[in-house]
Amino acid sequence: MAEAYIIDAVRTPRGIGKQGKGALAACHPQHLAATVMKAIAERNALDTATVDDVIWSVSTQDGMQAGDMGRMAALDAGYDITSSGTTLDRFCGGGITSVNLAAAQVMSGMEDCIVAGGTEMMSLTAAMTQEKMRAGIKPPMMGSHNARLQKVHPQSHQGICGDAIATIEGFTREELDEVGYRSQQRAAEAIGAGRFAKSVVPVVDDEGNVILDHDEYPRPQTTMEDLAKLEPAFTKIADVPLDEKGTTFRGLINQKYPDVEIQHFHHAGNSSGVVDGAAAVLVTSKAYAQKHGLKPRARIVATANMGDDPTLMLNAPVPAAKKVLAKAGLTLDDIDLFEINEAFAVVAAKFVRDLGLDWDKVNVNGGSIALGHPIGATGSILIGTIVDELERRGGRYGLVTMCAAGGMAPAIIVERVTDFVD
Repeated sequence: MAEAYIIDAVRTPRGIGKQGKGALAACHPQHLAATVMKAIAERNALDTATVDDVIWSVSTQDGMQAGDMGRMAALDAGYDITSSGTTLDRFCGGGITSVNLAAAQVMSGMEDCIVAGGTEMMSLTAAMTQEKMRAGIKPPMMGSHNARLQKVHPQSHQGICGDAIATIEGFTREELDEVGYRSQQRAAEAIGAGRFAKSVVPVVDDEGNVILDHDEYPRPQTTMEDLAKLEPAFTKIADVPLDEKGTTFRGLINQKYPDVEIQHFHHAGNSSGVVDGAAAVLVTSKAYAQKHGLKPRARIVATANMGDDPTLMLNAPVPAAKKVLAKAGLTLDDIDLFEINEAFAVVAAKFVRDLGLDWDKVNVNGGSIALGHPIGATGSILIGTIVDELERRGGRYGLVTMCAAGGMAPAIIVERVTDFVD
């Protein structure tokens, strides 16, 4: 089987995902995708006529984010018309999946050069969600077509799932606030040291004026005292009736876990930030890279997908990590760095506790609590982040995984390289 290599990875800065507040909120999502596609082509002198495919992730494929962004953004970025494109959705996990599928195509010998990545404008999706709610359109999991599925696999709101897991697992509010505080402190240190400079490309308008060139969301001034003052975010929504039967998000979890009295721990300071952003990863075969004078930065060692309980929704990263390690023939001790998406603090806290990890190897430059979580793009961002940090530290192996709606988690292990593996 052929090897698949990461040649380069880029991302936009992450902008605050609120209309009227975030610098990127007035952009078209296709523009963000085109920004990273264009940057990765220019940085690597890529002949886009040789790009076999673009595999892109967008979670909310609605409105301006609909219409196969992988293809449309590639055209917008000036790619040759022979460079095809497709768009996928694995909820939060799509940004890992786009890279994993690119690797599978290359390793199978079916393709030689793929640009993978993702985009999400949370400022746009939040506005669309509010508009639908005002129009009386129910959340997807509450639609009539899902009534039968909800009886078998009740699926609630992600934040309330996070609170339910924290309750079941016995985490305290202080422990989860520590995850949020650590994320902010590490992100501030990373930004101050310029650790993201290699991968972050500015977003500019059509005249070349810079719209955003730095991450907009971090709050480096955060203290534990500040976090302790924040009210839980999901207390009220947990008990809002969702249908004529009075079904609630809390009730959906209690259908399967009737004895769990959900306590509310998560808030804006220990949950992932709502942001806009995009990321791209260039994946090629050895033969393609050598022919075009490209140097590898990492080898894709193994990928995996894992499903878990859709009712609790967020618990698949631990089994996903175990599965991808087994596929790679590696142990936890072999891994130099881990990136676990901080969708909610409990996800990262449980990952570290259950696998017996040291926080010194986990999310060392902060995570989505501090930097934000542009859903369809985050996985690709994390892959680029871990490659950058492996290079900075001289480490060898990195593992990336994240929870996704429906109770899923994709995972990937990469190996830092400076040349091709024989």
